[in-house]
Amino acid sequence: MSLLSVPPLPSRNYSHCISLSTASAQKRPFFISSSWNNMQKAKGEQEAKDMGRRLVLTFLVGLGFSPALPSYGKTKKQSPYDEKRLLEQNKRVQRENNVPDEFPNFVREGFTVKVVTSDNYVTRDSGLVLWDIAVGEGDSPKVGQQVIFHYIGYNESGRRIDSTYLQGSPAKVRVGTNALIPGFEEGIRDMKPGGRRRMIIPPELGPPVGPSTFFSSKQFEVFDVELLSIQDCTRRTIGFYSDVVCN
Repeated sequence: MSLLSVPPLPSRNYSHCISLSTASAQKRPFFISSSWNNMQKAKGEQEAKDMGRRLVLTFLVGLGFSPALPSYGKTKKQSPYDEKRLLEQNKRVQRENNVPDEFPNFVREGFTVKVVTSDNYVTRDSGLVLWDIAVGEGDSPKVGQQVIFHYIGYNESGRRIDSTYLQGSPAKVRVGTNALIPGFEEGIRDMKPGGRRRMIIPPELGPPVGPSTFFSSKQFEVFDVELLSIQDCTRRTIGFYSDVVCN
């Protein structure tokens, strides 16, 4: 217990004070009021409790235990409605972009994407998702043949990123020449003339990204494709000139 030291006082009768009768007190008188004594006693008891807690904590840590301590920091909790909120947000943006009927929805949070579609769509082992709006008739294209088709390309928000309809002429590409992105070529290889198909192409089957393309990030891309016709192609050589003719 700590005591309050005061300078020596003249010899008087202090009835309101308590004189210590120990040997040390005889050399240097100390005066302690009763209220101060109670405060110091309570302080001493609190220090003893705190010391006991520290000893117990040290003992537990030494045994390999990690006692739970109170935490006043805020913990970020995952809202159970996050997916619903993100889905509604994607739907709202797509409505503003006037997407066609049964357009897929994308629930994206960071790099995690969930594709939401109707039962009309099928998912292949490669990750390509397809919906045959119209099957078409005849044979599917073979390697070396040329396909003539219209398409509209969309991003996850349903915004149009390309369209041959707006360009005024269909695209012409020979199958098997690496002229198409992997997902698009896989999707068009088993189409038939007159067929219309919607392709949902995951990033791993999509185009390269960068300033040389109109794709700025690794996203799912959606293509509405209409296969118009298939042409056979032959190589012709005239002197030193060689080309491929399709008709």
